[in-house]
Amino acid sequence: MTKRSKYEQEQRKLQTVRVKEIEAAWIGSLPADRAKAFVAAVETARSRPPAGPAPNMAPGTRPNPPRPGHEPKAPKEERTRRPRD
Repeated sequence: MTKRSKYEQEQRKLQTVRVKEIEAAWIGSLPADRAKAFVAAVETARSRPPAGPAPNMAPGTRPNPPRPGHEPKAPKEERTRRPRD
């Protein structure tokens, strides 16, 4: 566990309070029906269990998709050669 100074702990508490104030003001600025829909969507997302690992992957690995432009090449088709006469 990371040790934090009392000053840093206080700063984090103040930041948390400030973020909650900003969130409350933002939700208060929305129309009532949209605010209720947003709160319901957040509750639905938070109630979902964490996603499990992909079924075909070894434990502890993460998917690394290829970077754009670095996709693997398709395998070349092997052509059969005709014997020379």
